[in-house]
Amino acid sequence: MDNIKLEILGLSSSQSQTGSFALILGETSGNRRLPIVIGMFEAQAIAIEIEKISPNRPMTHDLFRSFANGFDIEIKEIMISELKEGVFFAKIVTVSGKKIVEIDSRPSDAIAIGLRFNAEIFTTEAILSEAGIVLGDGDEESNEAREEKVLSSDEPISQPASRKSKLDLLKDMTNDQLNKMLEEALNNEDYEKAAMVRDEINKRN
Repeated sequence: MDNIKLEILGLSSSQSQTGSFALILGETSGNRRLPIVIGMFEAQAIAIEIEKISPNRPMTHDLFRSFANGFDIEIKEIMISELKEGVFFAKIVTVSGKKIVEIDSRPSDAIAIGLRFNAEIFTTEAILSEAGIVLGDGDEESNEAREEKVLSSDEPISQPASRKSKLDLLKDMTNDQLNKMLEEALNNEDYEKAAMVRDEINKRN
C-alpha cells in the first residue's frame, strides 16, 4: 500500500495533557488529521523553523543539519512508521550517494529535522485508521476540542509556563518594547517567548 503524505496544520498547547504541545498533521489528499503530543523543546524546535526565527547558536536539530550537509547526506523523507501502546515511532530516511539509511527517531525530532531539509512527511494507512481523526465537510471543530481526543504521544511531558497571561501582557506593549523583548528572548535562547513576541509584532504589521 502506498504511503500517505502529511502536512503540518498546527502546533499549540494541548488541552488534553498538562505540560504538552499538540502537533496536528493532516493528509494532503483527504480530511483526516493525525494529532501527536510532543514535548516543549521539540515544539520550540519545530516552531522556530516554521516561523524562520534564527537562533543565536545552533540548536540540536540545526547541528544535525550542519553535520549532514558536511558529509553530503540528504534527508529523503520522514516516515511515521509505527504506533505501539500509544507511542508513535518514526524513521528519518537519509541518502548519501547511492546508499539509503533509515534512522529510528521520535516523530517530533524527525519532523524538526525534516523541516530543515524541506523533507516530505509520510505515514501508513494503518496508523491513520487507528489514530486519525476524521473531519467531515463543514466540521468546524476547534483545535482544542481535537486535542482533547489525543491519546498518543512520542515522549513523557514536562510542566509548561502559563501562556495566556504572557499573551495578555504583550498586547499592552509598544512596538519598541516588543522589538526589545524579542531581541532579549533570542539572546537568552527563549524561543517560545520569541515566537509569541514575533506573533504579536506580525499582527500589528
